Amino acid sequence: MSFFYKWRWELSSPLAGACLALAFAPFDYSYLVIVSLVFAFLSWLECSPNRAALRGFLYGLGLFACGISWVYISVHDYGGASVLGALLLTILIICFWSLFPALTAFISSQLLSSKYFNQCIFIFPSVWMFIEYFRGTWFINGFPWLQIAYTQLYSPLKGYIPIIGSYGTGFFLALTAAILVAAYKKQIAYRWVFIYIVLIWGGGSVLQTVQWTKVIGEEISVALIQGNVAQDQKWLPENRLKTLLDYQHLTEQNWDADIIIWPESAIPTYLSQVKESYTNPLSTQAKLHNTTLIVGLPTLGKKNEHFNTVLALGKQEGQYNKNHLLPFGEYLPLQPVSGFILKLLNISLGDFSSGGSEQKLLQAAGYPFATSICYEDAFASETLNTMPEAAFLVNVTNDAWFGDSAEPHQHMQIAQMRALETGRYMLRVTNTGITAIVTPDGLIDNKAPSFKQTVLKGSIFPMGGMTFYAGLGDEIIMLVLAFFILLSTACSTIAIYKKNE
Repeated sequence: MSFFYKWRWELSSPLAGACLALAFAPFDYSYLVIVSLVFAFLSWLECSPNRAALRGFLYGLGLFACGISWVYISVHDYGGASVLGALLLTILIICFWSLFPALTAFISSQLLSSKYFNQCIFIFPSVWMFIEYFRGTWFINGFPWLQIAYTQLYSPLKGYIPIIGSYGTGFFLALTAAILVAAYKKQIAYRWVFIYIVLIWGGGSVLQTVQWTKVIGEEISVALIQGNVAQDQKWLPENRLKTLLDYQHLTEQNWDADIIIWPESAIPTYLSQVKESYTNPLSTQAKLHNTTLIVGLPTLGKKNEHFNTVLALGKQEGQYNKNHLLPFGEYLPLQPVSGFILKLLNISLGDFSSGGSEQKLLQAAGYPFATSICYEDAFASETLNTMPEAAFLVNVTNDAWFGDSAEPHQHMQIAQMRALETGRYMLRVTNTGITAIVTPDGLIDNKAPSFKQTVLKGSIFPMGGMTFYAGLGDEIIMLVLAFFILLSTACSTIAIYKKNE
């Protein structure tokens, strides 16, 4: 019994991490974020930095094992790996990303003083968000999954998102947990806890009434085509003609829409192979009907580079090549180690090139729009760089790689965040789901049923203006959090010095 008591925090940490994963879609138990973070902060508070790191790593194991176990589906079911190989790679990925909560715990424990927690209350939330930012933006091209602010699309804290984005909103969420920890440690009077929480959450609720952007044109009708082609059938040569004909027929039934959009790589072959026989005739038809047709397919560059591409066909033609590539999916980072591991596990992946960040915005229905392909919508900076010119957002993706798992729902949450941050409509078109129209306040206006060939019809408005966050960006927010860390550390150090005098 003494063993379990001694190691109670370590034994409970994976469960607390799993609770955080349940706060995300499709479970949406958003209140579990605070419960989970309170546990994490308490467990890291009164122990050595090394033991805090162990607890953080175990916490991460629970979070990522529950939150991104869908990696196994993509690697085994569609990536061609054996059961053992896919299992080993999934475990490796989970363990790798668990190092980041471990780092959060280690740094926080180094900076904190449990006796003066009230004077360094900003350290936990600030360090948490710094590590989220590092993981989500910089390290290996970024992995911005399971960031805590995504759970707050339906909570009062939603009001902060158009002002300070996901990292700033995540800070207020983590600060709430830190305040509760301080109250538990009797470092803050309960009346002040009540006041602080009312100010944070009430302020967010009031801010939801602010309209940051405005309609700048007439209603635009849209038709979003969900082809529902199974991933293991998508690239088979014998299925190509049927796929092309299905998309063509669904499109011909919707020429009355101002914009028609197909998902990522809807055309399962390179543009050079279908340009004359397929895409050029479609473009001609789109012009005749005064419609813009947006399609996804792979293309080859002048130097034989491979691009993941979106084409705009019809009256306003254009091409966008994916800029922010998916690590281990579209290119291999950490070479030669990553290549050696994947070769050992008999897993082959794509080799794509980036289209660059200076590409012109595509246009449809007379307005420029921001394009993102699959994983790109997970990066706020990719969308912010198109503001205020972009009148709406378009994301094409293929989440069929992950089957009927939590991943498509988590990805949908991310798309909703981009719409809310920019105050723009988001048209999200996928191969198997979730295809949806998202309003400027981050809510799903309409969505198609998953795993069904269908056309989602609706309408949007072009939007103009800028949210405060679109002009601010994440860098200023990170500087403010750095100031909080320095100030809190200084206050704690001064308090310890005076105590020892």
